[in-house]
Amino acid sequence: MKQSFLREHLAYVQQKAWLFSGTIASNLRYSNREADEAELMRAADIAQAGEFIRSLPEGLNSFVAQGGTNFSGGQKQRLSIARALVKKPELYIFDDSFSALDFKTDAALRKALAEETKEAAVLIIAQRVSTIRHAEQIIVLNDGEMAGIGTHDELIKNCPVYREIYESQTKEAQ
Repeated sequence: MKQSFLREHLAYVQQKAWLFSGTIASNLRYSNREADEAELMRAADIAQAGEFIRSLPEGLNSFVAQGGTNFSGGQKQRLSIARALVKKPELYIFDDSFSALDFKTDAALRKALAEETKEAAVLIIAQRVSTIRHAEQIIVLNDGEMAGIGTHDELIKNCPVYREIYESQTKEAQ
């Protein structure tokens, strides 16, 4: 498979979101130059970025500094997710790209993403159990080795590593 073919069919969103100097619109169009404003805002709304974009005086035409330094970590992650959604790839890879989001935004984003990505394959790399809890299949890694595979309920029953992570995170939330 040629690298160009692979790049055409997947969208990768990393934990350390990167934005390019320009505007919000030019950043979102980076993955699809033909996207119109309605498509950009739809992707932004799914990525839970629409509200803060609308609150900016210039909206989609707001300035973005190199690296997105004029936005918070969570805003950069949401804009990077929106950029991936504008592409409409066959495979989405979210590499801990919800880590800077608060739990409420994370939950709303995952709910909106489920509908939007139902025709695509989605790979989520996460440290928060809440982010992957409803995944069809979860692979648990411990020191680079597979410690378990299954659904959340199966792993709670059969994977001590997963159960320990889950219990430590649910205790923190209480």
